[in-house]
Amino acid sequence: MTSTNRQRAAGASNPKLPKGKQTVLGLYVTAAEAYEMWKAAPDKVKVIDVRMPEEYAFIGHPEMAVNIPLAFLAYERKGGKITYAPKMNPEFVAEVKSLAGPNDTLLLTCRSGGRSAMAVNQLAAAGFKKAYNIVDGVEGDKVDDPESVFHGKRMKNGWKNSAPWVYDLDPEKFVLEEAAARMMAAAKK
Repeated sequence: MTSTNRQRAAGASNPKLPKGKQTVLGLYVTAAEAYEMWKAAPDKVKVIDVRMPEEYAFIGHPEMAVNIPLAFLAYERKGGKITYAPKMNPEFVAEVKSLAGPNDTLLLTCRSGGRSAMAVNQLAAAGFKKAYNIVDGVEGDKVDDPESVFHGKRMKNGWKNSAPWVYDLDPEKFVLEEAAARMMAAAKK
């Protein structure tokens, strides 16, 4: 771990981070730092992408990442209109526990660091001690330059702008809502 990461890990809040990206564990890395951590110990460091399966599949993801969604996208048709909203994954922590133990190093990512912060907090409440928030996520933060053609686009940092990523899908590396529902049903028996 670099001295920068140790400093980031020192406190539960980091005043430089937006509140929505802060976690109770206070463990933060950028996508570039996360990739270096994984490369240094690929058998000991797990990258978990908590985005919805649609994002994982169609936007791309770190090749080594396992997709365990914090939420699923729920669609509903009412009066001829289709609405959609996130539906929290009740099996999120159980899915992570099937992959890792409470002392494993976990690097959690989402689009830009907000949902992964929520996921880290859920895992901390379940006893995980080394769950890091990748604060710039897969897509990164928005470019804030009105003169740029990329103004408002997520091209500032993030995994897609600093480390290798793929569109390839390995069925062993992602969880669909149906699988989470089967797990919940089996647990009730």
